[in-house]
Amino acid sequence: MKIGYIRISSIEQNTARQEVLMQELGVELIFIDRMSGKTRNRPELNRMLEFMREGDTVIVESISRFARNTRDLLELMEQLQRKNVEFVSKKEDIDTTTPTGRFMLTVFGAVAELEREYILQRQQEGIAIAKRNGIYKGRAPLSGPNLMKSFRAGGGRS
Repeated sequence: MKIGYIRISSIEQNTARQEVLMQELGVELIFIDRMSGKTRNRPELNRMLEFMREGDTVIVESISRFARNTRDLLELMEQLQRKNVEFVSKKEDIDTTTPTGRFMLTVFGAVAELEREYILQRQQEGIAIAKRNGIYKGRAPLSGPNLMKSFRAGGGRS
């Protein structure tokens, strides 16, 4: 089954352009969210993820309508792959039913991993500088009653 996902960010926008594309592509069922993509907790996206079955294809007009950042995209793609659902993004010409489409998603994954490594590296460099300047001292150690209170509140391992 071809499943379409449409998202618009505000009430002022309309879905017509995306709906026409879905009709042209022979999409059988469309899920539409009318909200910001900042959050992955979107009602229709969640309904679509629950609804899709092995062999289905999710079609979007562009990746930006589906996910706002690389991490979200990769997490969503992982969910689709677990259910053996294919993915097509028309604007970026990505189609996981083809070797090139799968390769492009691998490239996205590698870029996301590199981005995360750079973030961690910058964070460590910033902490080191702050420590040298006496600004950052780390988290205050817990002891005695505070340690047990933290442990009971879920701070300890189970």
